[in-house]
Amino acid sequence: MSKVRAGELEKLGLLYERYKKRLFGFFYQMNLDAGLSEDLVQNVFVRVLKYRHLYIEEGQFITWLFKIARNVNYDHFRKSEKLHQVDLSRAKDVQFDAKTAEEQITTMEYNDLLQKAMTQLSIDQREVLILSKFKELKYKEIGEVLNCSEANARIKAHRALTALRTIFLEMDK
Repeated sequence: MSKVRAGELEKLGLLYERYKKRLFGFFYQMNLDAGLSEDLVQNVFVRVLKYRHLYIEEGQFITWLFKIARNVNYDHFRKSEKLHQVDLSRAKDVQFDAKTAEEQITTMEYNDLLQKAMTQLSIDQREVLILSKFKELKYKEIGEVLNCSEANARIKAHRALTALRTIFLEMDK
């Protein structure tokens, strides 16, 4: 990113290739819409190019990138006013290596239930869980993305996980 900031714009392509899957996963887990997720990934890199002069090498690039991704996501839904509407029909079941057909069906059912439970969380709770559990950012990095302390990020993640567990168990009854 330092080279992009210095004017070597062709290096942005390398950053795109390196981080597009992680960003797509973040957006897809937030919105469950593959087409929209691809568009939002593109918007992130447009902003990276536009705001490259603001990048400071003190923090990690991934933290700066997810801050931009978070803002792109909010800006999109603020404009379209669909922040809490998620289309579950577009959610795809994740296939795990199950030994029997019965185990595979049970796994798919739990995965579907987990996706539905995730949509019941607030946007902030869903976001912190995706960053911590699916994107595997450290709490310090999550704190930087969310503009809070590492301890506060840890508390938010714990509360979101507790809320998810409660919703999941209620739905599983």
